[in-house]
Amino acid sequence: MMEPTRRIEIWFFLGVLLLAYGVLILGAGLYHLVNPPPPDIALRELHSDVWWGALLVLLGGFYCVKFRPSRTSPGEEHETRRD
Repeated sequence: MMEPTRRIEIWFFLGVLLLAYGVLILGAGLYHLVNPPPPDIALRELHSDVWWGALLVLLGGFYCVKFRPSRTSPGEEHETRRD
């Protein structure tokens, strides 16, 4: 008998992608805090790479946790227990 296949939501993969980009952007932003870029960059004092990187990490982490693949079979999560 075949084992039922598990579905993985597309939102989980979106979360992984956002998390990966967020880590890269946040890392670059933190590097620029330690080693400032040239002064000719407009609005560099706002550190937008740090803010956007942190936002992407939070959003990606939320999606990864919320839509992570479960370890149960597809039909098990909707079953109710009757006593």
